Amino acid sequence: MDLESDKLTIETPELIPLEFPLAGIGSRFLAIALDTLIQFVVGMALLVAGMLIVIPLPASRHTGIWVVALGILAYFALTSGYFAYFESVWNGQTPGKRYFHLRVIKESGRPITVYDAVVRNLLRIVDGLPGFYGVAILSALLSAKNKRLGDFAAGTVVVHEQPLASQTHVPAEPQTAPAIAAYDASQLTPEEFQLIDAFLQRRDQLPPPLRAQMAHRVMLRLAARLNIPAEDRRNAEALVEKLASEYRRLMQFR
Repeated sequence: MDLESDKLTIETPELIPLEFPLAGIGSRFLAIALDTLIQFVVGMALLVAGMLIVIPLPASRHTGIWVVALGILAYFALTSGYFAYFESVWNGQTPGKRYFHLRVIKESGRPITVYDAVVRNLLRIVDGLPGFYGVAILSALLSAKNKRLGDFAAGTVVVHEQPLASQTHVPAEPQTAPAIAAYDASQLTPEEFQLIDAFLQRRDQLPPPLRAQMAHRVMLRLAARLNIPAEDRRNAEALVEKLASEYRRLMQFR
């Protein structure tokens, strides 16, 4: 794994280098500003609902204790639980990150787990000191990978969803998969088939942008040898899948 010019380069087990632009302070600030706005709206709604419930209750010492306890719980759920929940169920994204096309991933390129989401967001309280994410901004400025303390603890980075401009553009995939009959999959070497098979077995563990980029890179390695025209290269993953299936079928008769 290498890093240069705010770019994360991941060397996959298939020896395919994949590059993602790291999210800078500006884009992360915009994402968290939107998330904070959402939290504020939800918080105000909960406050109003809580007041409507509490006001009719008879005043007592125990009532006050419960109100304070529930208020603290709601505050923690909104500040840390909000981020941990969305990053767990949305594969490293919150509403703010999704809107600005950012995603949290492991430094290895794999998706984050629930544990990673919880760990990186438990430290959000510290990252938020002394004001609006002062510690986080300082940490990102001093880190080569723009990481806040929570990222260091969880081994994560925040990247842009779109590949770098220097990457080959991957067109939108059509609904129909390419026909493979015209291509002789028997021309594939055992090493090339191992590359295809490794990707197909690993793809479900990859974030969507990394998965699409890997499929495109694998396809490009095979396209020249098999003379695959440009129109059939648009659905890279389906093409790789069908080539693997055809290769296995042919090898059964050898």
